[in-house]
Amino acid sequence: MANLQVKNLPDALLQRLRHYARKHHRTISDIAIEAMEREMTRYEWHDKLSQRTATDLGDSAASLLEQERQQREREAP
Repeated sequence: MANLQVKNLPDALLQRLRHYARKHHRTISDIAIEAMEREMTRYEWHDKLSQRTATDLGDSAASLLEQERQQREREAP
């Protein structure tokens, strides 16, 4: 497994990381790896989403939501 060194980490950020890691019974390495994994997943999802073609709903999303809300209100006891 590879190693990663972070230089010039601001003291305030390090303190926040330490606090978060202690609170969640994790190491700073665990927290950093999870954050990087989450960011890469977000990046890949956004990249994949940007390649999709637009979907035509036939109406505005707001209008469709309003119709759904009205339907639920009619069905509510």
